[in-house]
Amino acid sequence: MTQFTIGIDIGTTGTKSILFEAGKGVVATANADTTLHSPQAGWAEADTAQWLSNVYSSVRELLETTGCDPRQVLGISTTGMVPAVVLIDETGSPLSRAVLQNDARAIVEIAAVAAELQSLDVVEETGSPLSQQSLAPTLRWFQQHEPDIWSRTKKVLGSYDWVLMALGAEVHVERNWALESGLFHIDGRIHEDILAAARIQPSLLPPVVSAGEVVGALSEESAEAMGLLPGTPLIVGGADHVLSAYSAGVSQEGDWLVKLGGAGDILVATNKPLVDKRLYLDAHPIEGTWLPNGCMATSGSLLRWFQELTQIEDLARMDDEAEACLPAEVLCLPYFLGEKSPLHDPDLRGVFFGMHLGTTRAEMYRSVLEAIAFGFRHHVEVLKERGIRFDRAMVTNGGSKSTLWKQIHADILGVEMHPVIDHPGASLGAAVIAGVGVGVLDSLASIRNYVRLGDAIHPNLNKTAIYNVAYAQWRELATVTTPVAHQLSERTRR
Repeated sequence: MTQFTIGIDIGTTGTKSILFEAGKGVVATANADTTLHSPQAGWAEADTAQWLSNVYSSVRELLETTGCDPRQVLGISTTGMVPAVVLIDETGSPLSRAVLQNDARAIVEIAAVAAELQSLDVVEETGSPLSQQSLAPTLRWFQQHEPDIWSRTKKVLGSYDWVLMALGAEVHVERNWALESGLFHIDGRIHEDILAAARIQPSLLPPVVSAGEVVGALSEESAEAMGLLPGTPLIVGGADHVLSAYSAGVSQEGDWLVKLGGAGDILVATNKPLVDKRLYLDAHPIEGTWLPNGCMATSGSLLRWFQELTQIEDLARMDDEAEACLPAEVLCLPYFLGEKSPLHDPDLRGVFFGMHLGTTRAEMYRSVLEAIAFGFRHHVEVLKERGIRFDRAMVTNGGSKSTLWKQIHADILGVEMHPVIDHPGASLGAAVIAGVGVGVLDSLASIRNYVRLGDAIHPNLNKTAIYNVAYAQWRELATVTTPVAHQLSERTRR
């Protein structure tokens, strides 16, 4: 009998599900858009009901388009953004929209928690800096601003863990959600001092589990909604950026990935953990391998905002127009949701600089593409400063479909970029992990059999020389505008 698994990715801008055949690879994919809610400056939320509806519809689509027999689907695994926050009541129902990892509402609470933990080396003990991504300030924010919701909160979960639970799994959180939440020690133990600073009880945090563990079975309700069999095993997946790197071939020291999703991720494989207050740390699914990484608050989400604002109907045509523009004629600071790594400053604001009455929409569009690449270059500098080795570079996700954007990254980073061909992203990693979890694949290393790299994108050295100068100006622009951004954030917050 043909053996299938399903991998589901709960992303910032959409839900992607894949049907994976052991020994063959991806058979079919299905996508559904997700609405990003930002009702106030710096807020980033998603509707959990939409997540679940997207999962149901996308899995039904997989089965209908392929004619797959539900009896052949042996396991389901999920992946998604971290560390998104879902607060659930005693019935398991969410009490509000999910707060996403790039949300920047808890600015005051970050300062309050930092003051209480000033004697503690948070980075050294948790692997993550105290930032807008940390959950201690976010949970303090709920206590202060949404006391009714907080009083009914029984558990705190992540995005993909909540979805798996909604399908029928036991309550849990995956290892990398725990690591990036800042509420746990690097080894997975609850950090009592940080919980005390967050004003939360340990009972609010579910058990921490690792990728590949079976944590339940598909419920009858969800099975009917998806067209699958009740009792189908549910397997723990992992963080989207981790599994995206894993399924893009980042498996040995020096492999690294630029991930152009709704947010912007950069990950590099090492043989030992790296702890740095400017960065994040995740555990690779393969035992003994680590993924020091960075995550910028915007990437594809900034591009989508600009597209909607300026009513760009055809991105491919806009790429052609922008390709004809000179490099870095306009500089853009991409801090439209504050910034996560390596600056960790939720009070930063987005900037377009260098415009005049002759500035075109194409030049501004190109500056948005360049801004994200400059942000990745900033991360590479930080990681190299810490002695991290960089060898083969891969590029994935929706933004990697743009030839221009890939070329801009190669030019700004000054390296060859290897696109991953037909890469469905983290959902592939989840599907492979599900296969290992139910025993139809031998090991996590089998992912290598399902990764194909395209021809390298070579840097244009003339443009790299221009970008070297522009990057220094970009960094200086960020330094100069930061005080004004802080003043503006404080004024508008009042």
